[in-house]
Amino acid sequence: MNTLLSSWHPRLVALATAAAADDGAHDTNHLHRVWRNATLLMDDYPEADALVVLAACYLHDLVNLPKNSPDRHLASRQAARLASRQLAELGFPPEKLAATAHAIETHSFSAGIKPETIEAKIVQDADRLDALGAVGLARMFYTAGRMGCALAHADDPMALHRELDDKAYSLDHIDVKLATLPAKMQTAAGRRLGQSRLAELIAFRDSFIAEWAASPATP
Repeated sequence: MNTLLSSWHPRLVALATAAAADDGAHDTNHLHRVWRNATLLMDDYPEADALVVLAACYLHDLVNLPKNSPDRHLASRQAARLASRQLAELGFPPEKLAATAHAIETHSFSAGIKPETIEAKIVQDADRLDALGAVGLARMFYTAGRMGCALAHADDPMALHRELDDKAYSLDHIDVKLATLPAKMQTAAGRRLGQSRLAELIAFRDSFIAEWAASPATP
């Protein structure tokens, strides 16, 4: 990490930590992982502004509304505005504020805003990679539990004869959202890593279904 990034990193972590809510799926460790993912993606894009990416990675959840909130789709826009104000107060390079705000507001799946810069594309992919793989699986069940979801439908966990409903059943979230993420990644590296991590989710689901569908033991 170069000198400029090193000087900003602790300040950005402090801002994010001060705003952190009681949400283990969107805590400071999540932000560290998103930044780590972003550094992997930036290897393919040396032209990307690393400070913009760093700031957006750590401040993208500055406003974090619950998954079931009717205003969830507005959270990234609110986070972008708040981040811009706080960064300006800290003396962040003014010419980088707009790009950072854009990367923050476009990271969100629910907001549906198209990323227009390579920095925004990297941040979006980096955040979504953390929704996949083993960590993504843990985050999925953690979040679903907070929302009061069941692990899976008792009789039809794969939704072969019903509509998917990830607001009621945790396992449904794989098909409702997570399985769609790799194809929607903005970078080639994001798609490659996303497919690999999705394979881990699918392998887990296969094992889960095999156990879930086991016949009850007879006395």
